[in-house]
Amino acid sequence: MRSIQPVQKEGPRTNREIRVPAVQLIDAEGENRGVVPIHDALAAAEEAGLDLVEIAPNSEPPVCKLLDYGKYKFAAQKKAAEARKNQKTVEVKEIKMRPNIDDHDYDTKMKAMRRFFDEGDKVKVTLRFRGREMAHQDLGLKLLWRVRDEVTTLAKVESEPSLEGRQMVMILSPR
Repeated sequence: MRSIQPVQKEGPRTNREIRVPAVQLIDAEGENRGVVPIHDALAAAEEAGLDLVEIAPNSEPPVCKLLDYGKYKFAAQKKAAEARKNQKTVEVKEIKMRPNIDDHDYDTKMKAMRRFFDEGDKVKVTLRFRGREMAHQDLGLKLLWRVRDEVTTLAKVESEPSLEGRQMVMILSPR
């Protein structure tokens, strides 16, 4: 038979969940009251109308603070939501070319690529071969090296050019 494990709760322990004989107490104003027996700390929390929250459980003795646990949790949720909001998801943008691309078309593709790097996105450069172009893969490789050399200040090669069927692919990521 398995032994029953206690349910682990999310977040710090509060009030009666703290099971140590003494704690380092910090009051609501942030003043350190020193090492206090747990029953005195709980009485101080009740007297102030606040919760006793374990801030640093691994120290000796554990550090506990008098605060409103509901407000504490709300502030932590707000902080986490703000961090998620400011997070940038990196997208992979694709630029498709042909081995015999014209200079003006090439310049337009490079301009778009620079814009993608400025926005912080990765770029997948796909070079598609058709028909007899497969016999001249060296031209495609030269084109991809030309792309790499032009964006060397903005980006680094994440994956070298590789042939996948009828197309050659290279992935660049911003510096």
